[in-house]
Amino acid sequence: MNLKDKIAEIPDFPKKGILFRDISPLLRDPSALSLVIDEFTKIIHPNDVDVFAGIESRGFPLACAMALKYNKGMIMIRKQGKLPGPTQKVSYNIEYGSATMEIQVNAVKKGQKVYICDDLLATGGTAKAAVKLVEKIGGKVSGFAFIVELTDLKGSKAIKGYKYNSLVKY
Repeated sequence: MNLKDKIAEIPDFPKKGILFRDISPLLRDPSALSLVIDEFTKIIHPNDVDVFAGIESRGFPLACAMALKYNKGMIMIRKQGKLPGPTQKVSYNIEYGSATMEIQVNAVKKGQKVYICDDLLATGGTAKAAVKLVEKIGGKVSGFAFIVELTDLKGSKAIKGYKYNSLVKY
């Protein structure tokens, strides 16, 4: 199965000039989703992760599926104002604006290995912000799992020094 066939291309979303790579069709197809999880299972060693972190919102299903596969926990990195209790926050730039994300301060124990999951690596701004959040609360980022990577935007430079994997490259 070619995973690219399961990723929709939506022109001019969320604004004119952006070609949005939508993984929704992939998530709706159990065999495609299973293939994604199987491919990451070949790459990510169980000793490299204590907990999976999903970046809102398309990183949530990937992190949850990986957590179940590895019998590990799952934590959420969310947009500002969406998490209860004490949080840490980071503001950052994305391809078409700026954003602020948060993590609960008790999401990980000091020194826990966190594998961050998201649907897409573009400029790397979101991924870099996720690193800052995890490290602010005492976690150690052990790697990233992305379904899609937009190689022309060179997002891997933003997370240089961290292991990352992407299954589909454009």
